[in-house]
Amino acid sequence: MIPVAFDYERATSAEHALALLAEHGDDAKLLAGGHSLLPLMKYRLAAPALVVDIGRLSDLSYVREDGDVLAIGALTRHRDVEISDLVRAQAGLLAAATSKVGDPQVRHRGTLGGSLAHGDPASDLPAALIALRGSVVVQGPAGRREVTVDDFFTGFLETDLAPDELLVEVRVPRMPDARWSFQKFNRRAQDWAIVGAAVVVDGGSCGVGLVNMDSRPVRAAGVEAAADSGMSAADAAAVAADGLEPPSDLNAGVEYRCHLARVLTRRGLEEAGC
Repeated sequence: MIPVAFDYERATSAEHALALLAEHGDDAKLLAGGHSLLPLMKYRLAAPALVVDIGRLSDLSYVREDGDVLAIGALTRHRDVEISDLVRAQAGLLAAATSKVGDPQVRHRGTLGGSLAHGDPASDLPAALIALRGSVVVQGPAGRREVTVDDFFTGFLETDLAPDELLVEVRVPRMPDARWSFQKFNRRAQDWAIVGAAVVVDGGSCGVGLVNMDSRPVRAAGVEAAADSGMSAADAAAVAADGLEPPSDLNAGVEYRCHLARVLTRRGLEEAGC
């Protein structure tokens, strides 16, 4: 389909983008890689009067160490995250999850921040960030603030981002000695996951994020507690779907998704050596 007519402006800086958001309010939407916003516009599920292109803000594209944290600019392309030596060495789970996003064309255009700001529960990267216990930095009229990943995703395609704020950085604890696994079940390699499980084990602590198992990206807190208490991978994974409300669609029903969550979580725990 063809989107509703809109105005377009290319931001020259983060401050310029924020000024445009402040001026136009809910009528403006940010465009980074375009793989989240443009499909919504084509289906007319989103109809912004102004599209603010931030895709060329090179100062928001980086990967660097910042003390005990790995700092990644929000406009860093998926492919750059995937092949980064720093990400592979300090947050291998994130590199692995990024390598499963879409296809090469998507990974060369899509951005880490754009994927997280979209808040899609079927997306791979939110689950990885949840397992890693990361956080995001957002910038707005009042300055910058850091939001933990557990507080960032608030509902279906909803996040803690205010209409006049911009996600500028993703922060992940450095885990050079961690063991991890990313499990994804889909029909074709480039499809959204029917269910996925991101698992990381570091220093006896386990982190588990699930894909497409609720209305928002979720943490499998029961699995983490069970694994940390010394339960076997099979026993810990048995509670993976507890308390969650997965969707039912043409790809899978609720019971099948719950089954997949338990199976993929067990495989992830076993691969991570939990």
